Amino acid sequence: MNKEELVKEVSKKAKVSQKASGDVIGATIETIQKTVAKGKKVTLVGFGTFEPRKRAARTGRNPQTGAVLKIAAKTVPAFSAGKKFKELVK
Repeated sequence: MNKEELVKEVSKKAKVSQKASGDVIGATIETIQKTVAKGKKVTLVGFGTFEPRKRAARTGRNPQTGAVLKIAAKTVPAFSAGKKFKELVK
């Protein structure tokens, strides 16, 4: 399902216009992105948690040449599914 399909489905279930549901979904995604980018968690009970995770610096290899590379430390976004979500997916 892509964003357009999600907007249509939400607008049907919430009985609102596609524009309104698109605006709400867009604002929700943007808020989650900005909050995680600031280093904070966003927890939606029953759905899951979005959070920043730190990755340590490490060494890797170029698969074509075999040369050793240094991979810098960085922070990446992560999602952990909540209990209810995990049970639905089983």
